[in-house]
Amino acid sequence: MILPIIKYPNKNLRKKSQDLSKEQILSPETQGFIVNLIETMFKEDGLGLAAVQVDKHWNMFAVATEDGPMVFINPKIVYKSWLKETDEEGCLSVPGVYGLVKRPKTVIIKALDRNGNKLSMKAKGLFARVLQHEADHTQGVLFIDKTNKITRGDDVLRELNTK
Repeated sequence: MILPIIKYPNKNLRKKSQDLSKEQILSPETQGFIVNLIETMFKEDGLGLAAVQVDKHWNMFAVATEDGPMVFINPKIVYKSWLKETDEEGCLSVPGVYGLVKRPKTVIIKALDRNGNKLSMKAKGLFARVLQHEADHTQGVLFIDKTNKITRGDDVLRELNTK
């Protein structure tokens, strides 16, 4: 089932997400939600999608990888490289707007997978950027809060900010 994505300036995008227990993760409700989250991410051509973006305040997100979708539950970025790079980002919750965001080039993330098992991985480049972008969503932070410069859609953003 495709889930409706909430859009900025919806205040629910600013809520911090709640961690899930292993029991909650393994529940039929959560497992069904994970399937729907992934399906929605692919339908919307997203590289990632956080639960908060579909108005579910669970601390989780899905990311598209070369090996298929991955789900990160209760994610914590435990290492960020001091080397940073600036690149353009967009967001399904802020459609039509893109901006330059400076982020660490490499991160290490710890989380639980969709079966409640611990995972830890090092990510570089675009994958690291996507993980950081989605982890920000779980804390109520949007890329427009971190952008150095809006590159496209500043007119859209101005219109959204007047609503």
